[in-house]
Amino acid sequence: MAAVEDQSQPEVSGLRRFLRKITASDQELESEEVRRDSAKPDCVCADRVHRGELVKLSGRLRTVVYTPRTNLPTLEAELYDGTDVVTLVFLGRRHIAGIEPGRALTAAGRIAVRDGRKVIFNPHYSLDAPK
Repeated sequence: MAAVEDQSQPEVSGLRRFLRKITASDQELESEEVRRDSAKPDCVCADRVHRGELVKLSGRLRTVVYTPRTNLPTLEAELYDGTDVVTLVFLGRRHIAGIEPGRALTAAGRIAVRDGRKVIFNPHYSLDAPK
């Protein structure tokens, strides 16, 4: 009898995955995919970081915006890891090769809060290989 239950277990989990895919919103499915792709043993989730912490995050860039300012141009990129967004702010930069929407990367730095948003100024980063 136990053998019959073991054989049906993969079918049940497959059915659950199928039902989850057809009932979940596109945003929920995207969050799960990004969370899976961003999972690295030495990285933390963006929703668990706080001001002043030195962190390493992995995720996908959602937006990249150049902000021309009179005294200091900035390039800002929203890094999303499936749990929350952290804005990466590159001071004095207009463009950085490889920093573009949809690109996966790992960033490290100290968390600050600006206008209620989590930010890392001039982070150390490495571009992840496309999947």
